[in-house]
Amino acid sequence: MTPRTRELAARHLLAHPDQIPICLKQRQWDELAALVEFAAQDVPRSMAQTDPALYRVLREQITEFNLRGWSCLSPAALQALTGKTGTTA
Repeated sequence: MTPRTRELAARHLLAHPDQIPICLKQRQWDELAALVEFAAQDVPRSMAQTDPALYRVLREQITEFNLRGWSCLSPAALQALTGKTGTTA
């Protein structure tokens, strides 16, 4: 996955958290790894100045992700399942 497709996959799953269990069942490890890494990095604070509406939405979605308990997913374990080490920059 390219960095852009990883971000889009993560943002899609943040917007549709009901699809996370489906991704787990279907073993979509790349998408889940992208999601967990995106959420762990959090939203850049500079985005609050450049795009406050998107910043607010992403903050709310990441907070919901954490409150639902999905932050327990291990980025390292998901990367191991994808067969890759580390992320592509």
